[in-house]
Amino acid sequence: MTGEAGLDDGPHTVGRWLIDRAARSPKRVAIDDRGVTIDYATLATRAAALAERLRGAGYGPGDRLATISGNSSDHVVAFFACALSGIALMPLSWRLTPRELTDLLVRSAPALILVDDEYAALAADALCALGDVAPVATLGTTGVEAVVPRSRAARPTRHVEDDDPLLVIYTSGSEAAPKGVVLTHANCFWNNLALAEALPLRHDDVVLAMLPQFHVAAWNCQPLLAWWVGATVVLERSFQPARALQLIRERRVTAMMGVPTQYAMLAADRDWHPGAVSSLRLALVGGATMPQEAQDAWTDAGVALTQGYGLTEAAPNVLHLPAHEAAAHPGSVGFPYPHVTVQLVDPETLLPLAGEATGELWVRGPSVFAGYLDDPAATAAAMHDGWLRTGDLAHRDAGGAFRIVDRIKDIYISGGENVAPAEVELALLRHPLIAAAAVVGVPDPVWGERGVAFVVRAHGAALSSDEVLAHARRNLAAFKVPVHIAFVDELPRSTIDKLARSRLRDHARRLMKGARHEPAR
Repeated sequence: MTGEAGLDDGPHTVGRWLIDRAARSPKRVAIDDRGVTIDYATLATRAAALAERLRGAGYGPGDRLATISGNSSDHVVAFFACALSGIALMPLSWRLTPRELTDLLVRSAPALILVDDEYAALAADALCALGDVAPVATLGTTGVEAVVPRSRAARPTRHVEDDDPLLVIYTSGSEAAPKGVVLTHANCFWNNLALAEALPLRHDDVVLAMLPQFHVAAWNCQPLLAWWVGATVVLERSFQPARALQLIRERRVTAMMGVPTQYAMLAADRDWHPGAVSSLRLALVGGATMPQEAQDAWTDAGVALTQGYGLTEAAPNVLHLPAHEAAAHPGSVGFPYPHVTVQLVDPETLLPLAGEATGELWVRGPSVFAGYLDDPAATAAAMHDGWLRTGDLAHRDAGGAFRIVDRIKDIYISGGENVAPAEVELALLRHPLIAAAAVVGVPDPVWGERGVAFVVRAHGAALSSDEVLAHARRNLAAFKVPVHIAFVDELPRSTIDKLARSRLRDHARRLMKGARHEPAR
């Protein structure tokens, strides 16, 4: 990308953004990482030096570099070094259990693994079960930036191209195993170009980045655009409402991105008041639709939230609702971003629907992903004649705004995290006393949705809900652990022997409604 918002005939590789910006604004602050700042010149110098060391050690296009890291300037250096050398960065979630991390590392076959000191124990547990799969180093100036382990299969050096993978982000699908979404430099370029046109950032903006960097939104929803235009990104390693409000006030944060749970928790914090967020001019919401009560709290504080919709496979931005349109389209997630085309399709006939209608939302455009990592069958199933099938049921109103009605797939979203019921069910079935299990999401006032598990005990088995939950915690990340266990004699089935999840959802809602009204014990 050249100029402030221009295109040229050369590659649109993301590494150029940092190098070009450092040449124009070398002393501007690029990152504020827990009070330690780094300017654009220093960030570019570190990233370029690491890229050169990676190439010298035999790494290059076609390789994947896995990280287990919190949000940090060291992690950003690694990202841009990968971008400059044609390596795909694969940030793995530190919220996963060692067993889950081991599985992802086995399936993704990284050429190099970089670990943040804070998660060294987690990484060690995962790698212990894995064996000697790839070289391992620590992030930072005293780690990989000083010495890069030699590659075990050296790659030839070549220029980075638009279609080279830049990010591999794991996301839960409707199947049990998470899938690696491959996003190229071109995908990320077009996503950020669309964001720049619809919701632009300026060089004097201060962006609060509080989503974990194993999510695509932590890169492609403001931070990368901020580094393109020369803004400052304030990195937070974990979300704590009081701390976030303090940063917004003290750093004079002007832009941020979060999930509804985070905005609701900020508005419920004891330090919340309109003056604490008065510096904000652009606040994006993604992951789910905002509850009206939280929306009203932010509106009363003078901050108009911009609702959006996306998915990792679309890099992720698909729809957005400008703040001035919110009143005209209540409950909507808005209109397509520039360079994004959407349509509604009848899920049964796969025929497009015109006008005001309800159907499956399909997406097409240059930001749509290159495919699932090493999974052509899953990629083919997600695509239809160049369209990405989202699996989400949406309604288009007479004004052309879209509202998400339900998910055709069974995923539910808890605190902004996708949870695949099949993955949770598979973990539960590892318990020898569980004969069958089904998990559904139910509404939750804080987390958006939480999981309820229906469990069939093995014949004659004595099994308590506490034992099931303890087993789940050993095998699943905390956000995937069901909030309630209900024992049943059998799981309901439809006439074609498919699990009747709609009946389970109704049952789960009744269970949770009753539980919320039970007296405290």
